[in-house]
Amino acid sequence: MLKKILALLAMLYFAAAAFAAVDVNKATAAELDSVKGIGPATSKTIVEERRKGGDFKSWDDFIARTKGIGETKAGNLSREGLTVNGQSYKPAGAKEEKKAAKKEDQPAAKEAKKEKKAAAAAKPAAPAASAKK
Repeated sequence: MLKKILALLAMLYFAAAAFAAVDVNKATAAELDSVKGIGPATSKTIVEERRKGGDFKSWDDFIARTKGIGETKAGNLSREGLTVNGQSYKPAGAKEEKKAAKKEDQPAAKEAKKEKKAAAAAKPAAPAASAKK
């Protein structure tokens, strides 16, 4: 029974270690490679940029300085365990703003559609072609 408990604890420890966060400012190229979505070319780019410009100050700094990393990829890498100064990526809210704007525009669009229908219905029918005599 004790062996089973120890085996379970060991498995949980290794599982937690596999999902441990990798900080972009402290990780080696090999550690960066371990993050799903980062290959050898990207890890090399990250390490070289970190060497040239110093530590990344924020996710925005990381995105701006690292070729091939945009907001979408940053979100994916963050979900896979990559951090910048211990922080996971939080988008600037562009998607939320778009959704809110779309919701606000929906009633206006519906109203415009209704007005267009009403205007079309109010127009008198086109006169029928007169019969030939």
